[in-house]
Amino acid sequence: MQKEKEIRCVTIGGMLLNILLAAIKFIVGTAGNSQAVIADAFHSLSDIVSDIALIVGIKFWGNPPDDDHPYGHQKIESIVTLFIGILLMSVAVKLVWNAVDSFGNTRSSDTLIIAVAGPLLSIVFKELLYRVTVIIGKRHKSPAVIANAWHHRSDSISSVPALIAVVVTAFFPKLYFVDQIGAVVVSLFIVKVSFDIAKPAFEVLTDRTHNAELIASIEKELVNNYEILSFHKIRARNAGGNYFVDLHIQVNGKLTVMEGHRISSELKYSILKSNEDIVDVLIHLEPFAHECLNDNVMQNI
Repeated sequence: MQKEKEIRCVTIGGMLLNILLAAIKFIVGTAGNSQAVIADAFHSLSDIVSDIALIVGIKFWGNPPDDDHPYGHQKIESIVTLFIGILLMSVAVKLVWNAVDSFGNTRSSDTLIIAVAGPLLSIVFKELLYRVTVIIGKRHKSPAVIANAWHHRSDSISSVPALIAVVVTAFFPKLYFVDQIGAVVVSLFIVKVSFDIAKPAFEVLTDRTHNAELIASIEKELVNNYEILSFHKIRARNAGGNYFVDLHIQVNGKLTVMEGHRISSELKYSILKSNEDIVDVLIHLEPFAHECLNDNVMQNI
């Protein structure tokens, strides 16, 4: 499948780059005595774990529905996305703790300018990797791939304070605490990114409907259908970027079963055609109750 092939290729390429960058940053950070660069190296290591989670996840969430999973396996993608967010958060908390714990400690040696190589390479290559990955993620409407892309960008941006910290402490050794501050800034940035990644995935897993535009497009189809006298209980369940919709409609109670079925089938086709993110529509058909009519939209009954 082309989607799986592209996602797997960009993820494996990113993983190999992450391994290389993590090794470089750890080596030059250790050699250059820079805590900020070492913290940045651990950030790259967390990228490797998320890459592996994505590679494993893509093998499952693309599987078709089966007897045990009649709605498909798309929510596995949300689980992977949530895992990436939690992983980032745990790494950030550990780095903040280490940086804060080291405040006030004297150094046996000064920061060396060699440490600048790690964050410089990270800024350039991880930004390029972000751009490629986010294009693939948007093309295939994959929140997990987009989350991983932002994981790459967080590595790139978090390298900026690490770079500043190295330059300042290398040329002004008395300001060694700037390196520790840089590590904290890197970690706090990772916390923010991890929250932004985990929140949407959590909302999908808890079936939170927040796509007002999607609901509005469905209501438009209902209002424009003269055979539908009222409607209510429109619900949309998000599963890996796709939506399962169910709703209640009211029609003339004197219609035959065949006519009611025709109206429901035509409405389902119309809704599916109007929004490619909707993969299925379940319609509950009811006889119209005049006393419940309220400006063409009936509240829950």
